[in-house]
Amino acid sequence: MQSFLDQLNPRQREAVEAVSGPLLILAGAGSGKTRVITYRVAHLIENLGVQPESVLAVTFTNKAASEMAERVEKLVGARAGGRPLISTFHSFCVRVLRRDIHRLGYTAGFAIYDEDDQARVVKTCLE
Repeated sequence: MQSFLDQLNPRQREAVEAVSGPLLILAGAGSGKTRVITYRVAHLIENLGVQPESVLAVTFTNKAASEMAERVEKLVGARAGGRPLISTFHSFCVRVLRRDIHRLGYTAGFAIYDEDDQARVVKTCLE
């Protein structure tokens, strides 16, 4: 049976299999960065026995996060133990803040304003 890792080129496979310590992947558009991260997550779960809920993958866009989550599920299937957390930086940080903001003396009922909301609040205050 062919391993899903056999679908990668040698440089991609090298990045996927480099699992001891942090890894920086610098590559141009369309070079397979999302694929490498997806396959690395799948490799950790499928081949190295890492529990899915112990894996965090963070990216910049919702589209990339959704795509990665779908691809990981196709590669390793749904596990009874859970799923990896694949998220955007913003979403992950909000999750951490909502969970732990009480440690800073605030409540979890905060709002995050985008630039339009910020301008509207400042305008209202000035009026």
